[in-house]
Amino acid sequence: MTNDKSVLLRINGLRKSFVAPDGTRQTIVDLPQFSLEASEQLALAGESGSGKTTFLNLIAGILKPDAGTIELDGVAVSALSESQRDRFRATRIGYIFQTFNLLQGYTCLENVLLGMSFGAGVDRERAEALLKRVGLGDRLHHRPRQLSSGQQQRVAVARALANRPKLVLADEPTGNLDHKNSREALALIRNACREDGAALLFVSHDREVLGQFEKVQDFAKINRATAEVTACT
Repeated sequence: MTNDKSVLLRINGLRKSFVAPDGTRQTIVDLPQFSLEASEQLALAGESGSGKTTFLNLIAGILKPDAGTIELDGVAVSALSESQRDRFRATRIGYIFQTFNLLQGYTCLENVLLGMSFGAGVDRERAEALLKRVGLGDRLHHRPRQLSSGQQQRVAVARALANRPKLVLADEPTGNLDHKNSREALALIRNACREDGAALLFVSHDREVLGQFEKVQDFAKINRATAEVTACT
């Protein structure tokens, strides 16, 4: 474990590959080192298919690496069992998806409360306060289909912050939004993370979006994986 308290996320020797339908194995992520400080906001630039989403899913513990270590908030996430990773993710990580991933049969408030139920516990007052903070105080009992795309993304932001995460992962969260809503969503995500003291790791291929970050890394330059495949044995 690291003794550097300023480093929230530390990754070493991370590798992940998948077997293709033709039996070949392709390495998607091959990342020697990576770190993110507490409360830092960093954007990763990369085209679709470059392994960015796989990288975020490895950090979140949704996927288990083939090799390497992932340490978040002093915990070796890569060494946890699947159920332990699920519990850890619920309490330490907020995830914002491009497609929002809201439950259509639940109201805005219920979507946030459900996210809380997997963490430390349901806090209705905080859930309502979060929705008001993202400008949806008058939409608490609306269902996702009754909202615009921009409003649905606001619900997703509130849900991601519900359990006071140390790290927020954002996977192309502005990809399905128009120009105006994209700028508003980005500002909302960044300001909300600042206010809650959460670090933000934001991935995108949109150069205009990336240009609004002070810190940007090209994922292709830190990920050594190539399109070359090897026979699966």
